[in-house]
Amino acid sequence: MTLLRRFSLLAALLFSVLFSLPAHATDLRLEDFFKGKTYAYGSFGAITGLKRSFRVDLTGNVRGKVLTLREDFRYDDGERDTKTWIFTRTGSDTYSGTREDVVGETTVRLSGNTARFTYRVDLNPGSKPNIVRFHDKLVLEDDGTLRNTALVTKFALPIARVKVNFAPTLAGAKAIKP
Repeated sequence: MTLLRRFSLLAALLFSVLFSLPAHATDLRLEDFFKGKTYAYGSFGAITGLKRSFRVDLTGNVRGKVLTLREDFRYDDGERDTKTWIFTRTGSDTYSGTREDVVGETTVRLSGNTARFTYRVDLNPGSKPNIVRFHDKLVLEDDGTLRNTALVTKFALPIARVKVNFAPTLAGAKAIKP
């Protein structure tokens, strides 16, 4: 077999492999997924043994490059809380984000169907600060759901894990409850 023929065969094989790979879900864009109503179920587990489950009803409003995302939490123990993220698109694959309990701001980086960001949260706003860091990874799945896993650290040591699964319908969110 000549060198040219080997090269042609290798190129043909590579071409066929590249085009036969399964496609991943659509590229993630926060404003596309969270515009309007979205629902989620989640769980929080700390190294102390504390465990909490919750439901989140989300409302996303988009104006230009800004996504305002209101999160209404209902915890399994009856507690309720509301947080509001403000995400501003700063580039084709980046956002800056703020929330009332976040210290400073975060930078969200997109890569295909995945978003990653870290941010510091003050768990005791108004009193003695108790700052922890969240390391979030959101993955848009082929079925149209969004799965968030977060590691919570304090002084760079892991202290908790959070799982939150988002869907465009309440029934869809219940079906993928963590």
